[in-house]
Amino acid sequence: MRWALVKVCLAVTTMVVLAFAVPLGMVVQEMARDRAFSNAERQAATMSPTLSITTDPAQLRKAVESTQMGAAGRMAVHVPAVDEAAPVDIGGGWAGAHAVEETRRLGRATTAKVAGGGSALLQPTALGSGDIAVIEILVPESEVSNGVTTAWLVLAGVGIALVVGSVAVADRLGARLVRPAERLADAAHQLGEGRLGARVPEAGPKELRSAAVAFNSMADQVVELLANERELAADLSHRLRTPLTVLRLNAASLGDGPAAEHTRAAVEQLEREVDTIIRTAREQRAPATAAGAGCDASEVIRDRMAFWSALAEDEGREVRLAGVDRTVRVPVARPELAAALDALLGNVFRHTPEGTPFAVDVHDAGDAVIVLVSDAGPGIADPEAALRRGNDGARDGSTGLGLDIVRRVAESTGGDVRLGRSVLGGTEVRLWIALDDRARAGGRGAAGRRTRRRRRGD
Repeated sequence: MRWALVKVCLAVTTMVVLAFAVPLGMVVQEMARDRAFSNAERQAATMSPTLSITTDPAQLRKAVESTQMGAAGRMAVHVPAVDEAAPVDIGGGWAGAHAVEETRRLGRATTAKVAGGGSALLQPTALGSGDIAVIEILVPESEVSNGVTTAWLVLAGVGIALVVGSVAVADRLGARLVRPAERLADAAHQLGEGRLGARVPEAGPKELRSAAVAFNSMADQVVELLANERELAADLSHRLRTPLTVLRLNAASLGDGPAAEHTRAAVEQLEREVDTIIRTAREQRAPATAAGAGCDASEVIRDRMAFWSALAEDEGREVRLAGVDRTVRVPVARPELAAALDALLGNVFRHTPEGTPFAVDVHDAGDAVIVLVSDAGPGIADPEAALRRGNDGARDGSTGLGLDIVRRVAESTGGDVRLGRSVLGGTEVRLWIALDDRARAGGRGAAGRRTRRRRRGD
């Protein structure tokens, strides 16, 4: 396409240059000819007063020699026979007797080609006797073409410059059109080969910018669909942790014996398989919370605590629940919030010794809801590492997706998750859920600032 555009511009510019340069050169040539003959006519007119007064050969020769053309040997005067006087010819003449007689007969100026190049201007002039004399002026070819060659060279140079300039401009325009198209094609090939990070700069002409925007949007949707698919597999697998924890604890209470050992081995094998599935789907992105989704956080917390309380009683754990005696609406779907709570409570049972007390508190801060899950366990040595998504395989029995599910729920509303030291002496996980658009736009809002101040004061 680039070379096609260059060829089109070359052809069009060449035709335009020829259409203007050739007629202009011909006009210049004609103007030079007219200038030369006009000067010859003026020189011939200088002899008219003398011829109207006298036809004496001596006086005429003297008058001819006094003119510019006569002094240069380029003027001749042809006087016919008057009153039985012989004809007078001053100067040799170049056009010939026939041309002189023809001019005298026509009574107007004529031109004639002369041998050796050039032309002769024959100007008739009336004598006092009524006869017609002819003044002949030699116009050399060099005078007729004076400046014409230079004009043609200038026109040719201008034309070549225009052609070269148009080719250069066409090449730049072609490159500007072709490069975005090449980038788009290259990105499409990369995306087809599985390189999902391929994107196209949104530059170039309007149509190609629109194509780049559409391609980037399509690529983002493909990546998001794949991420959501992996995330769904990881989240569903992680939600199996809750019943697996119960099975593991029940299996531990079966005592000794082949059946009990087989049951515990099966539970351990199932846990390893679930961990493998979660690690396989560790690259994820959080889908946005569906519009209009929401639930009563207090009701969900009471329901999940009723489920975990039986296990807590078996392990001798003291449980404290606060802030769930009134309705607290949050913009999170019930299954998502329940999965986040199960992940937090499951971590308590999984990573703290039996008999360790824990607490769940709910705070309504107006523009946000804060859910605190605290325990009296040993705490977390590296909170930042615990918040990093996924597990590289170094921590057996943990994928790190529990806290990531909690973080995803919070960030879908504009909130976040914080780890700190609880008043019970162990770990405190703070789930901050934004309630309105102002909190989402502000990132943390007043509730977030209060949360940070409280964490600094722990």
